[in-house]
Amino acid sequence: MPVRFVDIFTVFMVLFAVIDITGSIPIIIDIKRKTGHIDAERATLVSFVLMLIFLFAGEPFLNLFGVDVSSFAIAGSFVLLLLGMEMVLGIEFFKYDSQKQTSIVPLAFPLIAGAGSLTTILSLKAVFSAWTILIALIMNMIVVYLVLRATRIFEKLLGATGILVLRKIFGVILLAIAIKLFLTTTGIQINRAP
Repeated sequence: MPVRFVDIFTVFMVLFAVIDITGSIPIIIDIKRKTGHIDAERATLVSFVLMLIFLFAGEPFLNLFGVDVSSFAIAGSFVLLLLGMEMVLGIEFFKYDSQKQTSIVPLAFPLIAGAGSLTTILSLKAVFSAWTILIALIMNMIVVYLVLRATRIFEKLLGATGILVLRKIFGVILLAIAIKLFLTTTGIQINRAP
């Protein structure tokens, strides 16, 4: 399958929407506030490696541990749920012992290389070539790195009050995403009132 610019752009946009690094800015600022520093290189590299593993050996890799994609997605939804509760309630679930640990959990996984982006990569493989996905993934990782490096700029623009307000709003949004991911993965239906 030839690599076409239109396909690369399509895959880039799909992954950009699913990774949603710009929507994660308040969460990233919150993590930085707790730890004092974010290792942009480490977080980007770890999330890139995770996505590469899923691109070339996703399901076999999970099967190695006896885990299916659905179970992996549910586990990611629980991590997102706890992170959202931290932001809304101000309770600390994650103990940030070191900046290196923070760069991996919860930053690289599940925020950047979350269950949604990893399963999306598996889905994209059915339509696009691995090279197309790889190029689009590299482009997304450049954007992720630039956003992680620019957290100080976002902090200055938003100010302390703006960060607090966004933290609460995005905490609720993160809780909703976690619940949606859980419900979608488990197949549970919620009856909506007429």
